[in-house]
Amino acid sequence: MDARTEEFLAHVQSGGLVETGDWMPNEYRKRLTKFVEMHANSELMGVLPERDWILRAPTLQRKLALTAKIQDEAGHAQLLYRIVEDLGKPREACLDDLIAGKSKFHNVFHYPTKSWGDVGVIAWLVDAAAIISQKALLKCSYAPYARIMRKICWEESFHILHGRDVVLTLVTGTPEQRELVQEALDRWWEPLMMFHGNPIPADDDPMVHWRIKSQANEEARQQFLEGYVPQVWELGLTLPDPKLERGEDGIWAYTEPDWEKLQAVVSGNGPASAERIAFRKLSRAEIDWVSRTVLAEAA
Repeated sequence: MDARTEEFLAHVQSGGLVETGDWMPNEYRKRLTKFVEMHANSELMGVLPERDWILRAPTLQRKLALTAKIQDEAGHAQLLYRIVEDLGKPREACLDDLIAGKSKFHNVFHYPTKSWGDVGVIAWLVDAAAIISQKALLKCSYAPYARIMRKICWEESFHILHGRDVVLTLVTGTPEQRELVQEALDRWWEPLMMFHGNPIPADDDPMVHWRIKSQANEEARQQFLEGYVPQVWELGLTLPDPKLERGEDGIWAYTEPDWEKLQAVVSGNGPASAERIAFRKLSRAEIDWVSRTVLAEAA
């Protein structure tokens, strides 16, 4: 590591911030770009599991709430792609790589939604897992990303309340409605436990090394378990892990996820991966004429 890179590393590790026009090592720029691009992809692809349920939502109020949530997620993607563009990768290149399967998006968005219970579980627990990681990004060494995260975290907090309200309505309804939540929870628990990634120590995580992330994967998973397992149990719901329990030291024990399966899913081999990417590809092709028209008029 040359002297300039060492100085930069010392700056970020001591809490210093980096702005768009500042010099940064190639490794830092490369890792940061890939990380934010995956975040942007995840926000964009994250609208797809829920969009199919807008017209099937049980009331007008639920339709409006779900539409607003999806609109928020699409807006988050736009903001994040702007960050990636400032780092040197055009938005068109990001979308090209996404639909070609060259870039990744989060594991939870590779799974199908089968019932209205899924909508509640996603908004409550998937978004809860996400906001734990996102709040840690408020301390990111790249200042433009950290600033964008303030808005994203604020909006995600409302999504969690929306999801909890859907879940509470179902679990206090008919036995059939309650079963919708339990069945969805059984299916989504494995992806949720994989959400924060493999338990790599913070000292071995290059994203923590450069202070792009400020939280180790296992720390985030433990925070999620501590905050939400008691809430799930309080509702009289069960979780499909016989090893799940809180130790006297406050550490949660759980069945180790299949990390090879996680890698396969995020690499495009999940249950709904092909369908989601195909839809995004079709959607992009259908609106391509808008881009061509706007650019032609600008020229």
